[in-house]
Amino acid sequence: MPPDPSPASAPSRGKARSRPAPAATPFGSLDQLTTLADSLAGAWAARARSTTTPGQERAILRLFGVHGLDGTGRPLASAVVERWQQADPHNRTGGVALPFSMGLLEYDLGPQQLALDVAAGTVDLAMEAELLREPDRRAVAEAEANRLADAAIERIDANRVVRREILSLLGEPTRPWIGMTLDEPDMDPALDKLGRLVAGGIDLVRVEIPVGRELADRLHEAGIDVPPWRPRSQSARAVAAGTAAEPAPSGSQRALAEIRVALDEAAAERRAYARLATASPALGIPEGAVVAGFERIDLNEANPMTEIVGDGVDPDRTLSDHAFAHRLYRRAGTLVLISAGPLVVAPDLTSGIPSDAPTRAGRALALQALAAAFARQNGLTPDQVVLGALPAWVCEEANPGTRAVAEVAVRRALFADHALAYEEPELRPDRAAIWLSVVGGSLPHAGATALVRQRAASHPAEIARRARAATDVAAEVAGATEARPLAGRALEYATAMVAAAVRTLERLADDGWRVVAGEGRPGGRGSAIDRGDAFDPLAAIRQP
Repeated sequence: MPPDPSPASAPSRGKARSRPAPAATPFGSLDQLTTLADSLAGAWAARARSTTTPGQERAILRLFGVHGLDGTGRPLASAVVERWQQADPHNRTGGVALPFSMGLLEYDLGPQQLALDVAAGTVDLAMEAELLREPDRRAVAEAEANRLADAAIERIDANRVVRREILSLLGEPTRPWIGMTLDEPDMDPALDKLGRLVAGGIDLVRVEIPVGRELADRLHEAGIDVPPWRPRSQSARAVAAGTAAEPAPSGSQRALAEIRVALDEAAAERRAYARLATASPALGIPEGAVVAGFERIDLNEANPMTEIVGDGVDPDRTLSDHAFAHRLYRRAGTLVLISAGPLVVAPDLTSGIPSDAPTRAGRALALQALAAAFARQNGLTPDQVVLGALPAWVCEEANPGTRAVAEVAVRRALFADHALAYEEPELRPDRAAIWLSVVGGSLPHAGATALVRQRAASHPAEIARRARAATDVAAEVAGATEARPLAGRALEYATAMVAAAVRTLERLADDGWRVVAGEGRPGGRGSAIDRGDAFDPLAAIRQP
């Protein structure tokens, strides 16, 4: 079944619009930028789809039904993959799917119980891996893995149908949606606050996924400790009194399932569909994509370039993880939000000379174009990929209105088939008030806009009213006037930005990732591993 386009993409339905002709863009060679991005992304995508990573192996176990924690409090899927890596360090079987499937048949257990036994050390997947050397046993294991994968796909398909039916019943809120982050770390308080957000006019609720074990271990090795999540005392008392379920962080899969139900109930009272968005941390994108399909997440924030440049993850690992996730997003109909690009400072550190604002903007634009092209190479359609309208640092610099108009105008010309999104960044107190004004001033140039997301606030209804007023006025202005070309400083900024973006991609093609990520990229442990001709349990997701 092909994925159902969300009504959010309605402006992009029908005959696909062609990209603007280069001659119609007075601020630079957008055709050259597009060609470079498509060429690089195409080469990377072919390689990424042929590899696996620890994150993908954890995600496959989640697809097969593994969830929760082991007996020591570790994420169960992580514990099983760690055991598998010890048992099969050379990846002879191409992944954990077949040894795990063989174990299910050999021990006549369900996925959850087998995972608990593997994590406890009572089942050794190395023995199951040896059985796979026999062709008939391997065929049986492949059939079982296919059965589990098919069941997972059916669950994802069912959620896509539910989304369509609820949208048909409740209707769409006015676009752009007003979004806000749910800042309660515990499930119970998050559920309490959720209703207030929706009743106050919030159309999209964003939840941040906790840092996973693999990333926490890497950070610890780098001297950065991630505090473990612990429930608040009142939630623990509620559990002891038998008035609540076992506590859980608001970004866990169990909590997201509860949040999804509560969000639908609040939306029914408001008579307009409410969307759920998640932001996955580095190294957690594959698992986040599985959760998105299983719990009907409407939008997921996923920019591989931010993970490579900002988080320092091995590029091959990152691209492999995101290619895996794109297959699931496509099947689930989940929208993907790619931010406006990371801040690239590696060239400045090398030269010792700080870059100017258009150069920083151009580097971010180049990497955003790469991320968008990579998503399309992996089967996502433009109406499923939402792109950030502004880099996070625009409001921190001089002349933010001029720069914002230039940033948005360039993106609208470059990404003609994509909706844009505004995401409120962390700002200094003296600059915080500027952001919504910058949004209102640049929105008439943005065209199709999917989202204006505000940061968490103590008075969400007031924030939602202000944001809605700004978007409504901007829509009126856009409808009452003709689009004006950039001029003066805005045109100069846009022209320099596009030129810097082209230079960035040219250097990236010639000199590799060190151009934007610096020297000494981390590889080795946890990097991407070739599958070769090994069994792929998600082959059916490639062509829904």
